[in-house]
Amino acid sequence: MRIGVLGTGNMADALGTQWARAGHEVLIGGRSRPKAEALAARIGHGARAGSLREAAGFGEVTLLAVAYEGVEAALAAAGAAEGTLSGRALIDCTNAIVPGRFTLATEGGPGMAERIAARAVGARVVKGFCHCADAVWRLTPPVFADGPLGVPLCGDDEDALEAVRTLVRDMGCVPLDAGGLERARLLESTVAFLLAFWFGGVEPRAALPPLAVQGPA
Repeated sequence: MRIGVLGTGNMADALGTQWARAGHEVLIGGRSRPKAEALAARIGHGARAGSLREAAGFGEVTLLAVAYEGVEAALAAAGAAEGTLSGRALIDCTNAIVPGRFTLATEGGPGMAERIAARAVGARVVKGFCHCADAVWRLTPPVFADGPLGVPLCGDDEDALEAVRTLVRDMGCVPLDAGGLERARLLESTVAFLLAFWFGGVEPRAALPPLAVQGPA
């Protein structure tokens, strides 16, 4: 699979490396060509560097991996309003969380995934890979005492979702269908909620009973 990556930070590094190792073609796009080239060199496995616009037009799947404050600028530089991402699965792994408060910067309006969908003409947005830090995505594979890591995915396009499910499985994880894109706001809120526990040194799994005990709703 051909994957364009918008961004040169930690999430671009972690996910891009995993997918390149799995045999996918990866093109790193950044506003700084030297940074994009440096990241592509670290990733190896044939990864290449280019501009944000080149990464947007590269493949079937595009990963948007920039800080939430830089989303609009990155999409503009990538030509998203001009249709460069049209027809492509666009993975949104961003978290618009207010530092120290663990609340959403988007509170009172559309979530990040919906805002991105509105700005990326024709893109098939899938929310995913947003609930863990880059350190987790660097594990090979992310498997813990109770099994492989589950990755919640929200999206409206089945073909785009299936492409992203493939990338989840290629990392040794398990895709979890979490509903349509309108539910991405719930996932984003959940991440903010969980971060408060993690940063507080509390294991959030302690609040979740096993499925066998909880039973169906």
